[in-house]
Amino acid sequence: MYRLLTHNDLDGLGCGILARLAFGKDIEIQYNSVSGLNPQVEAFLKKEHKEDILWITDLSVNEKNAELLDAYAAQGGKVKLIDHHKSALHLNEHEWASVQVEEDGKQASATSLFYRYLQAEGKINPTGAVDAFVELVRQMDTWEWERNGNMQAKKLNDLFYLYPIEEFEEILLHKLSGSETFSFDDLEEKILDLEEKKIERYINGKKREVYQAVIDGYYAGVIHAESHHSELGNAVAKEYPHLDYIAICMVGKKRISFRTIHDHIDVSEIAKKYDGGGHKKASGAVLTEEAFRQFVVETFKTEPLKRDFAHNQSNIKGQEAGCLYQNRSGEPIFIYKDPQKGWAIEARGLKQSPSFSAFEEAEKFVKRQFQAWLTHDEAYLEYMDKKKKRSESGL
Repeated sequence: MYRLLTHNDLDGLGCGILARLAFGKDIEIQYNSVSGLNPQVEAFLKKEHKEDILWITDLSVNEKNAELLDAYAAQGGKVKLIDHHKSALHLNEHEWASVQVEEDGKQASATSLFYRYLQAEGKINPTGAVDAFVELVRQMDTWEWERNGNMQAKKLNDLFYLYPIEEFEEILLHKLSGSETFSFDDLEEKILDLEEKKIERYINGKKREVYQAVIDGYYAGVIHAESHHSELGNAVAKEYPHLDYIAICMVGKKRISFRTIHDHIDVSEIAKKYDGGGHKKASGAVLTEEAFRQFVVETFKTEPLKRDFAHNQSNIKGQEAGCLYQNRSGEPIFIYKDPQKGWAIEARGLKQSPSFSAFEEAEKFVKRQFQAWLTHDEAYLEYMDKKKKRSESGL
């Protein structure tokens, strides 16, 4: 008998689909959350069925279970862990583990690694449809789809969240069996178009619920959300690029996800502090008591960030004549290009105006220090008119 313990996201499901194609009803598949894996491993090991073959994909075990798996394998038990998360690389010291972050010069997914493994073992025959499916999962999980403009990958992920996981498994198996291409039917396309609009509305609403916090020297954007974490984290990070990373809290599930679009920070290292791990730009962890205090309790005392006005014609970011921001006290903050100093800031309370070589750095300073936002054209024009009059009067 075969047993697969895998993640309950699209990449984990991809492994389940491949296992079902390879072994049919001869494999038992369990979809797990990150925190749910280790109890399942312990339960399997207690049964002592060494004739069973255990696979673990897209998840990593804790130190205790790693030692137990060593003992199990030494006694003749058959186990194989396949993962692609950077935070699991240390497991490669065990003979039963294979953790690989990249393959063929591209970021790997658990599905792509498991597919290659099953082919090498002669357990699955590749087809055009399965090849396409595996690549869509890989691009979605590594966020490569956005860079490639591969909307099919995003659609696959959107469809995944619309169905119970077992029902979606049946839908995919039907698509992949006896077909050389992978595609969505007309009804699915219509459903996906509606879902895309729904997700867009959801994300736009959440962009107004972002709280800024300085935690361990990094500027975090804290938001509470139960779904669409990948799209949400990416969109919010782009909306507020002055933040080092986005922390998405799920209090009911006692989980927290971390996302970033920046190269200077590794959120898998942040996740480790809260019994988690993952990728450099996307990780997850347990909402521990300390995490709850830092990300939930402390931010509850503050107000969410305000979004920049998006449709200005006059108050435009990066123009050398200057652009106007405002804080919650209604005080103006002006960023302009000084011919000698570079980008400079005018604001009440600044003893000495700092200067920056790039506009983006000046704006980052303003948003971090003042939690300010770009004002609308009317306020900007009024400010510039007063500034002109002061200059003409010699004040």
